[in-house]
Amino acid sequence: MTSGERGRLGRFTDAVLGGARAARDKTRVLRDEFRTSDEPERALVAPLLPGQELRYVGLGPVRAPQTHKAGRQLADVMADEFVDSLDPKVLFGLLNIVNPVVWVDAVLTPVRLAAGVLLLPGKAGAIAAGVPEAAEPEPAPPQQRVQRDPIPLTEEQEAFRALFRLSQYRPLAEQLAEIAHRRRYVFSGDLATLAGSLLLFLERYSGTPLAVTDTHLHLLRMGPRPDADRPDRRQPRVLWSMRRDRVARVDSERGATGLVQLTSTIVFNDGSWIRLTQPALRDDQSRFLTAIHDLPGQRPQT
Repeated sequence: MTSGERGRLGRFTDAVLGGARAARDKTRVLRDEFRTSDEPERALVAPLLPGQELRYVGLGPVRAPQTHKAGRQLADVMADEFVDSLDPKVLFGLLNIVNPVVWVDAVLTPVRLAAGVLLLPGKAGAIAAGVPEAAEPEPAPPQQRVQRDPIPLTEEQEAFRALFRLSQYRPLAEQLAEIAHRRRYVFSGDLATLAGSLLLFLERYSGTPLAVTDTHLHLLRMGPRPDADRPDRRQPRVLWSMRRDRVARVDSERGATGLVQLTSTIVFNDGSWIRLTQPALRDDQSRFLTAIHDLPGQRPQT
């Protein structure tokens, strides 16, 4: 090999090695950019859960996706006019609600487990939950005004109505049936299940991350993390809690990109399930999967 050939080969080798180093450095920058930590959230949430080992606090809100195999099968057999009209009689039939009054009481039961505040008297329960009193309906023009009286409720039912901002002028069973019908494709059973109680809080609140401890699952009310140059004034509170032994399994799968989305189906021991999507980066996903490693279920391949 001549000296000129050796020189060209050396320059080619240097170019290849230089490109590899540049690619490696760029990869490190991207990896650092996508690296996340939940330490600020842990510091805020830990005092709310005395006696529990906090293993995970989600950095993004939990959302209920609008597709699921069972939901699609159900949607195929529903007539469009049923979906559009939301006729209470039709809803009760679709959801197998024989006695609407008994059904409301059944819905209250799993929510009692998740929110002890409902055991308080009506307005006191709403205040303790941090929910402002529902706004009165805007007055209609004089010629259209219709006098309506609020529907009588027990103190516990009134606390429930105020917490979820349901109308005081329509039967609770009718409004709950509409929620169940609208969200039927992301959970099983009805609202009178553990999955249904979780769905009610997801329906009512936004920006609700999930927290996992050694004994419970919690749904939190907490705003997004402020920018680094701004003080953190968040005041999280627990909206919904469930003991881990009430969870039968958690099946998780990553989205198409795998980087920013994790979808999990939580199956409770009462037979109900709910499908949740966490818009989370890989670090956040790994923390969640580690926190639930002792629960049965399918996990995405690493």
